[in-house]
Amino acid sequence: MTNSEKIVNEMYDHDAFSKWLGIKKLEVSKGNCKLRMTIRKEMLNGFNIAHGGIAYSLADSALAFAANTHGNKSLSIETKISHLEPVREGDVLTAVVMKESLSETKGEYVISIMNQDELEIAIFKGIVHRTSKVWFSTHE
Repeated sequence: MTNSEKIVNEMYDHDAFSKWLGIKKLEVSKGNCKLRMTIRKEMLNGFNIAHGGIAYSLADSALAFAANTHGNKSLSIETKISHLEPVREGDVLTAVVMKESLSETKGEYVISIMNQDELEIAIFKGIVHRTSKVWFSTHE
């Protein structure tokens, strides 16, 4: 198991919200992460589509996991999402992280969220602050 996977496992083990969402980790590597979840009835809003916060939360978890895989504890400082398509009960969402840039104190990421038909339903952009605190004493 890589240090990146160990970090994400440690984060996930203490992440009650990601567990409640039903997030499954598909792939983890340095600077990257791929997550999947299924939309449940209790995630729907008054229009009988998924609450916008659900896709946002999936992307936010993906951002956190990917940003921390570099070894430094990192926290989001700015995020935004564009909702492109409605999401319905039973839809299976996959979030894929793409690292845009990384410096000693900042990281920028784009997360694409697609449904089971590979239709992009949202695009999430996030900036993280990279602290000097490390997860483990040795890195990959």
